[in-house]
Amino acid sequence: MKIATWNVNSLNIRLQHVLQWLSEHQPDVLALQETKVLDDKFPIEAIHEAGYQVVFSGQKTYNGVAILSKKTASDIVTDFPSFTDPQRRILGATINDVRVLNLYVPNGSSVGSEKYAYKLDWLAHLEDYVEQEITKYDKFVMLGDFNIAPADLDVHDPAAWRDAVLCSQKERAALEAILELGMIDVFREKHDDAQYSWWDYRQAAFRRNLGLRIDLILANATYAEQCKQILIDTAPRKLERPSDHAPVVASFSS
Repeated sequence: MKIATWNVNSLNIRLQHVLQWLSEHQPDVLALQETKVLDDKFPIEAIHEAGYQVVFSGQKTYNGVAILSKKTASDIVTDFPSFTDPQRRILGATINDVRVLNLYVPNGSSVGSEKYAYKLDWLAHLEDYVEQEITKYDKFVMLGDFNIAPADLDVHDPAAWRDAVLCSQKERAALEAILELGMIDVFREKHDDAQYSWWDYRQAAFRRNLGLRIDLILANATYAEQCKQILIDTAPRKLERPSDHAPVVASFSS
């Protein structure tokens, strides 16, 4: 099973990029973040014509998540049970026998800000939810834009980013608490070098490879063992008017 995640930073702008990528790579599941599309405006017909089913949870201008899949998704969840949030950031679905949790973790703006406090609270609710969910499924994947670089290896300039949002100790500790529940960063299991999934639009960051790895695919131990390959596909970042994120793609044996 090929499972991918991609923050497209506006599906309206990058729909053709997504359709092209689907045609070329044929994932079984593609989780999208920052779709920025109201549900009644979602391009369902174009997705269906590409050979995919889709479920989504969106809002205007900001946030929004979607899961595209070759097989029908079931048991849809759009909120944490313990936390009613108007921001559309979570989408859970079961596809075949794999439970997929698509996440757009809050950015946090700056350390110490109200948005940073919201991010840490959101991550605490995520931890509670994962603790419940991980016991229910033999195959459990959570993926998306985590807006956290797990370690200094995932940052082009650790000294410059130290204690800044996306790299702060509290954010990393929150992510580590989720991993300690039994989730595994499958990219880091397969690669021990510095690779990135996001580059700022400014300062020619992509050309200079000034990036961070903040787009993650985590799997429970049983399913992580079935991961055959995982890569960051930087080709879409080279397109005209690209997203600032690149897709991350993992292939599992079942």
